[in-house]
Amino acid sequence: MIAKPSEERLLIALQKKGRLADDSFALLKACGLRFAIRGGGLLARVKNMPVDLLLVRDDDIPSFVSNDAADIGIVGENVLVEEQLTGELDAQIAMRLGFSRCRLCLAAPERGTVQSADDLSSTRIATTYPGVTRRFLSERGIDAKLVEMKGAVELAPSIGVAESICDLVSSGATLEANGLAAFETILESEAVLIRSTRALPAAKADLLDKLLRRIEGVTTSSGSKYIMLNAPKAEVDAISALLPGSDAPTVMPLAGRDDMVAVQAVCTETVFWETLEDLKALGARAILVLPIEKLMS
Repeated sequence: MIAKPSEERLLIALQKKGRLADDSFALLKACGLRFAIRGGGLLARVKNMPVDLLLVRDDDIPSFVSNDAADIGIVGENVLVEEQLTGELDAQIAMRLGFSRCRLCLAAPERGTVQSADDLSSTRIATTYPGVTRRFLSERGIDAKLVEMKGAVELAPSIGVAESICDLVSSGATLEANGLAAFETILESEAVLIRSTRALPAAKADLLDKLLRRIEGVTTSSGSKYIMLNAPKAEVDAISALLPGSDAPTVMPLAGRDDMVAVQAVCTETVFWETLEDLKALGARAILVLPIEKLMS
């Protein structure tokens, strides 16, 4: 039996193992939380903050948050939406986290009778996501039978259980290995931080706000770069316009040069090689691009 969260310590429900778990642990450690995951334990205590980690199955996380068994949780959006569609749930997205991205797709044998959503009527669809699949079929006015499976959905067409499947796709390698091809995406998913509508005690609410600011700082900085370069003074406006996702850059005089300045900027969007080549074409020199570990605005 899992006790309710304490009044003093923030309890975060996390997937116990898998890619989402690894990414979630990495995020929390990047936020400065110090903890160790050992063996098959259910709880892990953060050493430097009043936070505990509840390690459970991913499909239990929305229910735990909804039923006050955890204060917040990190889960795949696909799991949250499925649970929302199949029962009453007091859990909502507080923040999108940008990792563990995947798609819930319809797929079928490459040379089979189903090649698009228009071919699904009067066929069988195998899935572990009946709620999301049923919603899609209803929105499109498609009359098809759902075959609910607990796993190995990609085998359903080859063993005659269904003509198509609806399952998660990341790289597409599993589909290809089973002779399947995705023909429609019905849900784009990523890791999300969820919470209920319940008000937290003041101390825990303040702690959650602090954690959310740290998470935002980590997720924002993950794709950000710090750019430093020397540029002709006459080209500063043109060069500033090329810097992706930046606020007004810092421009400083360059010692011994009246025609050149030093430019520094934080870019919150991807800096491509083409961007550097365009900067160089405008006369930029000594262009330096550095990763940003933390960023708090």
